[in-house]
Amino acid sequence: MSVAEPRRIVLFRHAKADWPQVSDHERPLADRGRTDAAVAGRKLADTGIPVDLALCSTATRTRETWKLAVHELPHRPKTVYEERLYEASPGEIIAVLNETPDDVQNVVLIGHNPGVQGLADILAGSAEGDTRTRMAARDFPTAAFAVLSFDGPWKSLEPGVATLIDYWAPTE
Repeated sequence: MSVAEPRRIVLFRHAKADWPQVSDHERPLADRGRTDAAVAGRKLADTGIPVDLALCSTATRTRETWKLAVHELPHRPKTVYEERLYEASPGEIIAVLNETPDDVQNVVLIGHNPGVQGLADILAGSAEGDTRTRMAARDFPTAAFAVLSFDGPWKSLEPGVATLIDYWAPTE
């Protein structure tokens, strides 16, 4: 693959979590979250984006979200569970993405708010159609995802370089 081909990042917020008496990191998905995660996986498959790599927070709810969503994809990408994505700021997430090997074209990142929403906002220097309006109107609810495209190597990913090309939320 050439770095001249557009790269895509799918920023995927974990599905709805439950609130049992466990640490925040260990919170599992709620029943609605399990349903929404599978639906989000089908919607991600519908985008036609061949995901090469999944970067997933180590939190229980993100791991469960990805486990349910990935079963809906036509092929299972390599998955890396990354501790740095738990409670990460947009800048910390960019630092993780900057480490992506250049032979990877499309990444899905399963993480948390406010980092995921903040990253979608700051990466998107432009947007196709009404995607920015739809994302702003809905915020970034659980199980939502945004798809961004940019040109160049992963180490060049920085605020404003991407185009928001798609957005989906469970209530869309």
